[in-house]
Amino acid sequence: MDESSRPRMVDVGAKPETRRSSTARGQVRLRPATLAAITGGQIAKGDVLAVAQVAAIMAAKRTWEIIPLCHPLLLSGVDVRLEPDAETSCIRIEVTVRTVGQTGVEMEALTAVSAAALTIYDMCKAIDPAMRIEHIRLTRKSGGKSGEVVLEE
Repeated sequence: MDESSRPRMVDVGAKPETRRSSTARGQVRLRPATLAAITGGQIAKGDVLAVAQVAAIMAAKRTWEIIPLCHPLLLSGVDVRLEPDAETSCIRIEVTVRTVGQTGVEMEALTAVSAAALTIYDMCKAIDPAMRIEHIRLTRKSGGKSGEVVLEE
């Protein structure tokens, strides 16, 4: 907040550039038949996992347009892992975002996981409207003043 208690974008201009990385996770729980349709390539809208991967990357790159007061960042890498798990009937999502900059990439990783989950939901909602997006959280970050922070292995 500024001196008038109005929202403002934090000035990071005096901070040194460092290598920064953030990893976030989440999952989409769905019916076993829906998971089988996804992994078997039987979803009418196309390859769910490929589209979700692209959605995650696009969302990470455009987080600043979605989250108010978030800095636009030049990302050096976005790694997306989508793991179908038949035992728990879910798709696990993990995204790691990297940059060299003056501010972290936590919001980019979280936004990417959210976009992947929402894409899976959108592509499968016609056959499984009871899907649940669950447990989106930051699991680790590194760089900047706080160094390495591990919230979950």
